[in-house]
Amino acid sequence: MSSVIKIEHLSYVYGEGMPDATRALDDISFEIERGEFLGVIGPTGCGKSTLITHFNGLNRPTSGRLLIDGEDIWADPKQIRQYRFKVGLVFQYPEYQLFEETVRKDIAFGPRNMGLPEEEIAQRVVKAAKFCGLDESLLDRSPFELSGGQKRRAAIAGVIAMQPEVLVLDEPAAGLDPEGREMILSQVKKYHKETGTTVVLVSHSMEDIAKYADRVLVLQAGKLAMLDTTANIFARAQELVSYGLSVPQITKIFLRLREMGLDLPVDVYTVKYARDVILNALAKRGGGQDA
Repeated sequence: MSSVIKIEHLSYVYGEGMPDATRALDDISFEIERGEFLGVIGPTGCGKSTLITHFNGLNRPTSGRLLIDGEDIWADPKQIRQYRFKVGLVFQYPEYQLFEETVRKDIAFGPRNMGLPEEEIAQRVVKAAKFCGLDESLLDRSPFELSGGQKRRAAIAGVIAMQPEVLVLDEPAAGLDPEGREMILSQVKKYHKETGTTVVLVSHSMEDIAKYADRVLVLQAGKLAMLDTTANIFARAQELVSYGLSVPQITKIFLRLREMGLDLPVDVYTVKYARDVILNALAKRGGGQDA
């Protein structure tokens, strides 16, 4: 599988040359594979948001390079705008960026800036709204009449309507109730599956990362601490805890069971996987038929 984004020895310093200069990212190198769903985790202040704002050129590396489709996005700074259409970035609380008279106009804002024909813009708006679970009847209403979850979906639809190669979401479910959270993230996963778009999800919720991500990148103090499959990352639960991170509740339960002497795997990170492990263990003991 080819990479869509490649990071080479990227470092970023806030206030470079000033007495209070802060190194937010320190010599980071990795690749994001085309079509994957990558989770990004790390303790508060580790550099997650700084990292993802490099993906579409909102921040420029202090040193190192960032390549999209094999091209250094800063080779010609005048061309940086084209990469902002290739990598769509959804910030925390994106609904605060809604400003148009109608939801339809808000979702159309990005595609219109791309210079697309009005007919194509109209089609993209309807398609993006559908992907995000927004009923077409809401498109001609003011965004300020929508519920919190609907506003969030409208804001995400505005980025999806640009049909970016990479969709980057920074805590997209922050502040939502459990039902709203599940709705947003399940729609994002559905979009990923149906379009093959690369998705990068930044989240503090280990349950969300465990449920949706194919691979997980762990940042610690501005450095790349881990990058592996989701199963392999959560198999290193004790290391994650040492970084000040939580792990999924089901992983904590299995760690405790291992401490009690039960021979169970350490990479259990979803309830479904936990169920399969328990049924398998019961079957080996002759209890599988009753399960």
